[in-house]
Amino acid sequence: MLKKPKKAKKEIGYMPEGVPLYTDLTVKEFVTYMAEIKKVDRKTRKEKIQKIIEQTGLKEVEKKLIRNLSRGYKQRVSMAGALVGDPKILILDEPTVGLDPKQITEIRSLIKELGKTHTVILSSHILSEVSQICNKVVIINKGKIIAIDTPENLENKVTSNNSIYVTVEDPQNKMKTIQEKIKDIQKIELAQENEDGTKQYIIEAKGDIDLRKTIFAELAKENITIFEMKKADTTLEDAFMKLIEGGEKG
Repeated sequence: MLKKPKKAKKEIGYMPEGVPLYTDLTVKEFVTYMAEIKKVDRKTRKEKIQKIIEQTGLKEVEKKLIRNLSRGYKQRVSMAGALVGDPKILILDEPTVGLDPKQITEIRSLIKELGKTHTVILSSHILSEVSQICNKVVIINKGKIIAIDTPENLENKVTSNNSIYVTVEDPQNKMKTIQEKIKDIQKIELAQENEDGTKQYIIEAKGDIDLRKTIFAELAKENITIFEMKKADTTLEDAFMKLIEGGEKG
């Protein structure tokens, strides 16, 4: 960036948060203007502009004024501007903020598609989005990098126990004795009692043992009806909070 700034900037496409666009231009005029600023070769400019408009799903609105577009389409126009010049790196700042669920799904799909041919650096506070789209995560707290890894590895790193959620119908309260019958259970806790009379328990297993088959068989013997059984998953949100808390304590 310091030695060859112009050359470096050609390799970077930036989509800022807040979608700052020239609203008096049509979609095609804006993308053309961006192509002129980025000095896209005149011989291929028209063809490349059309390709970007189609790639970002703007073909049907290319003649409309940007001011008359929905927020979702404005995000696409901003992304089209970032794509002009075919940069190797795309930097997208909060690309789905303010969108409705349908628009969010469409923009995420577009980002995934762009990720096949570009390096995409995505800034987002929506961690479910990050885990769906990204294959590497950088967590920053107070200006310092506190973790770099895949979403899956970050989730696994902060998993403190091996727990299973079980919702059962147990009128005779036999769940209290299950821990005595399954030696690999470390702890059983009642999480909640439901209006339909069922109860949800958290069963914590020792080590990495998967107790689901054993629990299923043992509860059947005791005539305890299982309504639901699932492993307690750690989300990227859980990982983020634990890493932030750990960093602040340190």
